Parts: sequence; C-alpha cells; structure tokens
Amino acid sequence: MLWVKPSDPNKLKLLIAFSGAYLLSITALHLLPEVFTGDDRGAYFGSFVLVGFFIQVMLEYFSGGIEHGHVHTHRSAELPIGLMIGLCLHAFLEGMPLGGGDAGHSHHGHEHSHSHGLEPLLLGIVLHKYPVAMVFLAMLLNSGLAKPKAYGLLAVFAAMAPLGTLLSGVDVIGKYHRESLAIVIGIFLHVSTTILFESSEGHRFNAYKMLAIAAGLALAGIGMLLVAH
Repeated sequence: MLWVKPSDPNKLKLLIAFSGAYLLSITALHLLPEVFTGDDRGAYFGSFVLVGFFIQVMLEYFSGGIEHGHVHTHRSAELPIGLMIGLCLHAFLEGMPLGGGDAGHSHHGHEHSHSHGLEPLLLGIVLHKYPVAMVFLAMLLNSGLAKPKAYGLLAVFAAMAPLGTLLSGVDVIGKYHRESLAIVIGIFLHVSTTILFESSEGHRFNAYKMLAIAAGLALAGIGMLLVAH
C-alpha cells in the first residue's frame, strides 16, 4: 500500500478488475468441475453455491463492499468492528478449500489432479486479497487510526485465510471439503461478477479495465493448461 499509493482509485480499480477476472476464470475452469464432476448430487452442491453467494451478500453489509475496492473514508479512530467481521469471515471461508482436500476428495479418485489444482486457487486468493488488503489499510490510516492498531488489524485479517486452511485440515471439517469449496464458489461468483459489471466513468479507463480483465482471464487459462500438463 505504501508503494502503490492507492490514493489514485483508478490504479486499484484496475488491479481489482484483474483479480476479479482471474477469480471468475478459475471458478469456471477449476472449482466448478472440481465440485460437480463425477457426482450425481448436483442440486445438493448447487445449494451450497447459493449459500456462499448469499453469505457474501450478508458479509458485504458489514464490510461495505471493500472486496470490490470501495473505500469509505471517515474520520474515526474507533475500531471498525463490522468491517473486521465481514472481511475476516470472508477470508476465513476462502481459505478453507485449501486444506482437507484428501478427506473430501478421495471418494471419487483423482487426488493427483486435485493437489496440483490447488495452485491456481491459492494464486487466485492471493491476487484477490492483495488489493483488498491495500484498500483496508488505506481506510484504516485515513480514518485516523493509530499506525500500530492499523497494522495489528491488518495482521489479523492476513491470518484469517491461513487459519481457515489450517482448521479445514481437521477430519471433522475436512470431510466436507467439497461443500466448503461450493460455498467459496458462490462467494467468488458474487465478488468477481460484481467487480466485472461495475460501471466506470470514462471510455479510456474502461478500455484499460478491459485489458486488465483480459489479462486476468488469460493468466488463469494459461495456468490451468500448465496444471493439466
């Protein structure tokens, strides 16, 4: 955040558009096939996708849409509890499919492809969280919160996705790997489509946004081809 200087909202919007396109692409190319291939319980897993979608709707009530790069600057040194709840739950749920894969995946027999398939998902989460973390820290500092508190809250946010991954490795939770992955699909679909369909002023900026989206889609596609080989 200190290097990129997100005081220019257009720079962050382009970075977020890139990450949104990448999320949408890995959702279509990797996550959806991962959940629905080789199983006749399509409606069952589809219900978890809907749950994830509406979980994200509720989380954005608390976070104010910071996942899309919406900055709501207000001069207040108080702890933003609602914002923290929304962001931390969002990150925790996104990290869960990265762990406990063997328990939830062994019953339809392609563990090898799954282990390599985690790489695009991990990269997608990182690309998504990076601009969100910058917006979050910028909001905290601009609100007048002391730097130690701001960096402390950023550290808590940063720990949430790894914590979700760690806890999903527990057998009781890990056996519901595909259900948690379906929930994350719903979250990704809401976040990525909201990012991509947000209108922006200015024809020139929209052209840059289209290039950022194309780059995100291309990177995910190339990554999936490399994983497949």
